[in-house]
Amino acid sequence: MLDWQDIHYFAVLAQAGSLSAAARALGVDHVTVGRRVAALEQALALPLVERLPRRTTLTREGAAVAALADEMAGTVQAIARRARGYADAAKATVRISAPPAVAARLIAPQVARFRQAHPGITLVLSGLSRMAALDRGEAEIAVRLTRPEDPDLVIRRIGVMRFALYATPEQAARPPEDWTFIGYDAALDHVVQQAWLRSLLDGRPIVFQASDLFGQQEAARAGLGAAVLPCFMGDGNPALVRLATGLTPPTRAIWLATYPDLKRAPGIRAALAFLAAAIGQGCPSGPS
Repeated sequence: MLDWQDIHYFAVLAQAGSLSAAARALGVDHVTVGRRVAALEQALALPLVERLPRRTTLTREGAAVAALADEMAGTVQAIARRARGYADAAKATVRISAPPAVAARLIAPQVARFRQAHPGITLVLSGLSRMAALDRGEAEIAVRLTRPEDPDLVIRRIGVMRFALYATPEQAARPPEDWTFIGYDAALDHVVQQAWLRSLLDGRPIVFQASDLFGQQEAARAGLGAAVLPCFMGDGNPALVRLATGLTPPTRAIWLATYPDLKRAPGIRAALAFLAAAIGQGCPSGPS
């Protein structure tokens, strides 16, 4: 008989690439991971890994077993999601992952209204810059700024995030050739709004970089320079005004994602409808 825990530890090791990385992911020490994998190798009478000083490489047989283990892990997650879908709708907890600015400015201010309509449902909102792994149960619903690629997900486009260039009125009164700018750090140079900002520079400097929109907004409010912000942040800030650039600002579609077996649960359906309405109000799909 194979021990599922041994298979699970091996699957995590196969993904992590080393005993230490797998141990961190599992919350155990590396000796435990090694012992579990060795037990699986003994049960199967197959060598699954080649143990090197700094990494662990799968054997040919190990790679084949790892692929099957991933399928088993997916089945386990599906069972867990289905069980949550059968939960009592009157007492439900729904975990939502969303980009930080969307979570704080579009969703959180509307939660009281949701609570009045659904007093038995507790929303747990995580403002994450990274994408939560729905397949690993990190959330039931994800709000994303890129179209989800997982074919198993149910997705829906619920709005469009529009951007503009904002600064204080004092900064706006300066000649455009004297403008200074606020942007993301280098790790986020790939996002569309940062690429648009760089197209505006024409030799003018970025004088401050921040990894989140809140930091950029506060720096712009302090008069440091101009920042590219979502319109729901910039237009609602009385300390800032839009700057004319002559270039069409970028937009980003906003998507909802969940799994079909979760969507059957009344609590999930209620949360999906709430999110579509709250985000669609702040970021409508039609013309601004």
